[in-house]
Amino acid sequence: MTTTKKDIRSFDLEALKAEFTNAGHPAFRGKQAYEWLWKKGARSFDEMSNLSIETRNWLNENYSILSVTILTQQVSSDGTIKLAFKLHDDAIIEGVLIPTETRMTACVSSQVGCSLSCSFCATGFLKRQRNLDAAEIYDQVWLIDKLAKETYNIPLSNIVFMGMGEPLLNYNNVMAGIEKITKPEGLGMSPQRITVSTAGIAKMIKKLGDDGVKFNLALSLHAANNAKRSAIMPINDSNPLEELQEALNYFYQKTKRKITLEYAVMNDTNDGREEADELIKFAKKVPCKVNLIEYNPIELADFKGSSVDKIADFGRRVESAGIIVNVRRSRGKDIDAACGQLANKI
Repeated sequence: MTTTKKDIRSFDLEALKAEFTNAGHPAFRGKQAYEWLWKKGARSFDEMSNLSIETRNWLNENYSILSVTILTQQVSSDGTIKLAFKLHDDAIIEGVLIPTETRMTACVSSQVGCSLSCSFCATGFLKRQRNLDAAEIYDQVWLIDKLAKETYNIPLSNIVFMGMGEPLLNYNNVMAGIEKITKPEGLGMSPQRITVSTAGIAKMIKKLGDDGVKFNLALSLHAANNAKRSAIMPINDSNPLEELQEALNYFYQKTKRKITLEYAVMNDTNDGREEADELIKFAKKVPCKVNLIEYNPIELADFKGSSVDKIADFGRRVESAGIIVNVRRSRGKDIDAACGQLANKI
């Protein structure tokens, strides 16, 4: 008779200590195992060198560590590295290491696939298979941090939840994953260096405010007119701009953290003067800054990126209204690792 092993990373610290004591082991051994799992990123029980061989054998017999592994990696000409991660059930997700002169950023996923079907995004054409759990979110960060140190001799400075999936539709696991990444008994990274990006789920944005989160929030806006936004982002039908504006202001009142409005600039779609004025009108109602993103074309859609000059003109018009505007150059375009391009093409 075979017994199913328990996923050891599904236990919080107190529950893990209880597992140890119930089996006749000292509680402090459970704390040691917990530190190996979340502080040191142990991939196997055999790594836990301050536990006795007897204890390690007991762990091997009764528990499993469902680790995420790197399946493939591609290196861009600009140094960006795209990773395909294999999960314990053979599902595949993608993440990206983005090095610049001032920061080392991990872009991580929150779901296998996505359910939102944004028409300009490659991930939107994938079917959503399941949510990632907290350990799978943690593993992406741990593996990308390890890669950053090995490749560039620099640890991660920033984390963005801008990979596959909608983070706020996997709320509890994303929050638990961020807790493992930020707590001292985990990786100890600053929540102020983390940005969670959402396509706009108004009630969950309010919940972030109620939960008093310390990380940053970005809204994938891409159009500031309901009809135009719904045409490219169906989620806008159930979460129109008026509701998002109210939710973002609620979030700011609760956290005092300004929101980033992300705006992928698409040629003859959302890059005209009228669209700039619509963006100004929306941005003036929310404490925010605007990131203009070079749009990266995908095979499955006909959208094209705007020219550098057109983006600059658009940015100047928005900036002239007193709004902070940053233009984000795309990284990793040659390996389909840039914003909106993640689609498990391995």
